[in-house]
Amino acid sequence: MKYLGTLLALLFLFTACEEKEKKKYKPESLGSINNLSVVMENQLWESAVGDSVRAIFAAPAVGLTWEEPLFNIEHMPQRVFTGTTRHRRSVLFVSIDSVSVAHFKKDVYARPQIVAVVKAPSKDQLIENLKKEAEPMIAAFKQQEIEETQSRFRRSLNKGTVLSDKFGLSLDLPLIYKVGKEEENFVWIDREIQKGTMNILAYTMPADYFDNDTTLVKDIVKMRDSIGKKFVPGPDIPGKTTYLSTEKAFAPHVYSTQVAGMDALEVRGIWEIQNYPMAGPFLTYIIDDPANNRKVVLEGFTFAPSTNKRDYMFELEAILKTLEFKEAKPETAM
Repeated sequence: MKYLGTLLALLFLFTACEEKEKKKYKPESLGSINNLSVVMENQLWESAVGDSVRAIFAAPAVGLTWEEPLFNIEHMPQRVFTGTTRHRRSVLFVSIDSVSVAHFKKDVYARPQIVAVVKAPSKDQLIENLKKEAEPMIAAFKQQEIEETQSRFRRSLNKGTVLSDKFGLSLDLPLIYKVGKEEENFVWIDREIQKGTMNILAYTMPADYFDNDTTLVKDIVKMRDSIGKKFVPGPDIPGKTTYLSTEKAFAPHVYSTQVAGMDALEVRGIWEIQNYPMAGPFLTYIIDDPANNRKVVLEGFTFAPSTNKRDYMFELEAILKTLEFKEAKPETAM
């Protein structure tokens, strides 16, 4: 009986562990990058509540040459949200309910996954809750999409060391990206796409280059234009000097952020080629590096005429956010 009791105890323990593992298992989530599944009944979707969802989550992304939404929205009524449909990576659930809540949870039906839930007793309250929690929900969805993009391109990386050797930093670069130009304090990395190129620039500036908040935007434009004129020429046009510059008609958007744990500025805007009809979106990070008394500048820009550019720029953002500072001795800032 003693041995039987021990055997039963072990069997119970094994069964409990097995059940626990089953409970932990979540299938891999599904969905294209920047797709958002919105689960709400048709009458809500066709009302002012649906209008609010579209206005918030399909608002134009900042810094593109024409309007493209933050997220591609896929609407479905609740009865459709079953089986593998629940495995969508980004989900927004909106419904009329006796309680008023607005929050999001991770890995509910799949992994990775964010399910944002907005409920309220009335349509007006639903709209209020949506507006109130829009910013953190968008940030959570976007961060998840950044991490998913990084996970996908990390399967095959470029092993080059030019950024480490020259600046003492690294980026997780997909294998398809190649170094196109290397100068003192400047590296240009690019890849071909169907109708153009995606580009990454890296250089440094003195730590005190931006010492006047009142002229910050002007100084950023001046910096970009000077680097473009020196290192990024445009097409060879007789009698004209062409180079990468900042679109004069639209001031870039500037935000405070953090990259690699360092204080940074995020700059989004439109580039153009001086004296030539070419333009496209750019994203620049200007990152404080106090240990080396400098600012590290990383920029991604896309040339893809007559093509949507949101997803190209999103990939560049995901790459730039893999920045890590190494111990290699950097070159002196300009």
